[in-house]
Amino acid sequence: MALINLRLMAKNQSGIIKSVKVSGELGRRIREMGLVPGTEITIQGRAPLNDPVALRVMGGTLTLRNNEADYILVETDTSAE
Repeated sequence: MALINLRLMAKNQSGIIKSVKVSGELGRRIREMGLVPGTEITIQGRAPLNDPVALRVMGGTLTLRNNEADYILVETDTSAE
């Protein structure tokens, strides 16, 4: 298992959110979208310039800008890569 920044995850890579390292309005917004520690996510795809990133979360899809994804640490299974 490895901890990496959500921004660095590859397409179709999955992991579990371990922490959201931002507070204030942006932190509240990220948490309200369901991106809280313990949530499983999968990178569904990226826009042509790699920003934004599309995530599969709890059966739905949402997008985050890279500057928002920078604050999220995800635990991934490195043996599956």
